[in-house]
Amino acid sequence: MAKKILRTRLCDMLGIEYPILSAGMGPSLVGEKTGAPVELVVAVSEAGGLGVLGAAGYSVDEMIAAIREIKKLTDRPFGVDLLLPGDIVAGGDPPDGGAKEMPLSALLKTLPKAHYEWLVKTREEMSLPEVELMVGLDATTFRPHAAVRACIDEKVPLFCAGLGNPGFMVKDAHAAGMKVLGIAGNAKNARRIAESGADLVVAQGYEGGGHTGRVGSVALWPQAVDAAAPTPVLAAGGIGDGRGVAAALAMGCVGVWVGTRFLASDESGAMDIQKKTILRATDEDTRRTYIYTGKTSRAIYNRFHDLWDKSGLEPLPFPMQVLLASAMVEMFNQAGNEEYVGPFSGQIAGMITEIKPAARILTDMVEEAVDILSRKLPESVVVGG
Repeated sequence: MAKKILRTRLCDMLGIEYPILSAGMGPSLVGEKTGAPVELVVAVSEAGGLGVLGAAGYSVDEMIAAIREIKKLTDRPFGVDLLLPGDIVAGGDPPDGGAKEMPLSALLKTLPKAHYEWLVKTREEMSLPEVELMVGLDATTFRPHAAVRACIDEKVPLFCAGLGNPGFMVKDAHAAGMKVLGIAGNAKNARRIAESGADLVVAQGYEGGGHTGRVGSVALWPQAVDAAAPTPVLAAGGIGDGRGVAAALAMGCVGVWVGTRFLASDESGAMDIQKKTILRATDEDTRRTYIYTGKTSRAIYNRFHDLWDKSGLEPLPFPMQVLLASAMVEMFNQAGNEEYVGPFSGQIAGMITEIKPAARILTDMVEEAVDILSRKLPESVVVGG
C-alpha cells in the first residue's frame, strides 16, 4: 500500500514529514519520571512527526544529557519543553547556594503554616507513611534562565514553552537557528505569544490534559488562528486519532500537539499504573484542578481531589504547590491507596483502549486523517456555488 501523504506548511517550517507533534509532557510531581522521555521523542521523530522532550523534571545537566542522547539516536528534528514562570523576564535565576538537592521534608517546612499543618494532620488521620524525596534545586523548573540558555547553546531545533510566554528568548533562539513555540488557552494569549515573536502558537482547548485553559477546542482553534495570524497555530486538546487531526486542519490549524494519546504509548515515561488508569477512564473521568501545580490542569479524577476541596486551602504559587502535592501523592503511593492517585490526562482518555508503540499511533492518525480529508462527501450532503 502506498505511503500516505499529509503535509502542511508546518512540515516545511520544521523539516518533518507529518504535521503531528507529541506534547512535551513533563512529570506532574517531584520524583516522577517525565511523561515524554528520550525514547518517546525519538520514536515520534523517526516516524515522521516531531517528538518533544518533557524537560520540566530534569536538572539542567540532565536535560543537556538527554538532548545529546536524542541527537545520537536520530538526525530528525525534535523539541524541548520547559515550564516558564510568569515573572521569568524579571531578573535571573535564584542564587546558587552550592547545594544540588534538598530533602522534600525540609522544603515542606517552608510552606505556609496552614498548608503544612493540613499535610501533617492528613497524614496522621489517614495513617500514611512519612516519605522522603530528594528535590533537585538545580531542576529546570527552579532555574529556568539556565535551562533556556542551555537549550540555545545546544541549538535545539524547536523550543517549546509549556507555560509562560517565550518572547524574551526568541531573538537569541533565532540567532542559533532555532524555532520557538508557545502554548495558549485563549485567543488573547495566542495573540500575545504571536506578537512576542514566537514562530508557532499551540491553542490548547479545555479538553486537554495537563495545564489547560477554560475555552473548548472547537471554539478556541479558529479564534486563535485569527488572533495569532499570520503566525501559524497548532491545535491541542481532545485530539486522539485522525478525526481530531482532520478537524484541526479543517479549522485552519497547521498541525496538532498531542499529549494523552502518546502518554498511553509503549515509549512514554508514565508509570504502568498511570497508563492503566487512562485505559480504564471514560470521557467523564477527568477533572480540571489547581491541586498539582497551583495552575489549572486536567487529570483523571481521584479521591485526592475531594480531600483537597474539603481542606478549604488556596493553591500555592507554582512550583510550591508541586512540592505539597508531590508529598501527598508519594504518601498515597507508598500506602497503596491507588484511589488517591491519577495522572494528567485529557478527556480523550475515553477513546483510548490500547497501549501501542508511538510510531503506530502516529501512522494510524495519519492514515485516518488522510482518509477523512480525501473521501467524498456523503450523498446526504449537498454543496454548490
